[in-house]
Amino acid sequence: MCNAFSGLFLKNGEVFWKWPIDSHEELIGLLRVDDSGRKQDFVRFEITPANEDYINPDKWLYRVDQVSTPDWYRAKYAEEMCRKAHDKWKKKLREFLPSGQKTIHPFRDVKPPKKITKKHLDLLRSWASVGDSVGASVGDSVGASVGDSVRDSVRDSVRASVRDSVWASVGDSVWASVGDSVWAYTGSIFRLPRPAWKHTENIKAEGYPFQPCVDLWKMGLVPSFDGKVWRLHGGKDAKVLWEGKL
Repeated sequence: MCNAFSGLFLKNGEVFWKWPIDSHEELIGLLRVDDSGRKQDFVRFEITPANEDYINPDKWLYRVDQVSTPDWYRAKYAEEMCRKAHDKWKKKLREFLPSGQKTIHPFRDVKPPKKITKKHLDLLRSWASVGDSVGASVGDSVGASVGDSVRDSVRDSVRASVRDSVWASVGDSVWASVGDSVWAYTGSIFRLPRPAWKHTENIKAEGYPFQPCVDLWKMGLVPSFDGKVWRLHGGKDAKVLWEGKL
């Protein structure tokens, strides 16, 4: 799989990229350029953050994404031109993925409420009614734009820890539902207009369609469901703070 930012450095010195495509093969198909070994008319390249964090990158690294390069390729000039194109790409990225955001870990960064109230349960009911569609919606809505590399850089920072904590608390029967919560929080990082969230036509919401789960997350609460019973987990040990049927 290609990573964002991906593009083609052309023999004539131009850089070809197209938002939101991050597939070299798709770009090659659009250009219909020669891909025959050392006679090829382009070179595949990628520019990615060294820390794999697209929200708060530490350093953007340029690399050629193919085994060899044609005779006409000049590395220093090519990198200079590709980085200029990358600057334009970053402006597009920041339109829907603002920099400087801090990823919230619900069990480490937030103290859970001392008591579960009607407010929390109302949010849980709202989430229970829409959660099944979150994976497909977030994956299709943001994955096609800058690829899994962006989505995973957000998701992986909390996914394993949150799911492992809940597993230690109640077992693996709730992993799927906890994964849905991680998807919901991940999607909230992106700034997309309401119509851009796919597969959510039947969800009544003016903004982000999975906001109830995000609100719980920011309160230090992560929902889980084992097929019969709902739970709200919170605190460093992901303790069960409430359980019952809705």
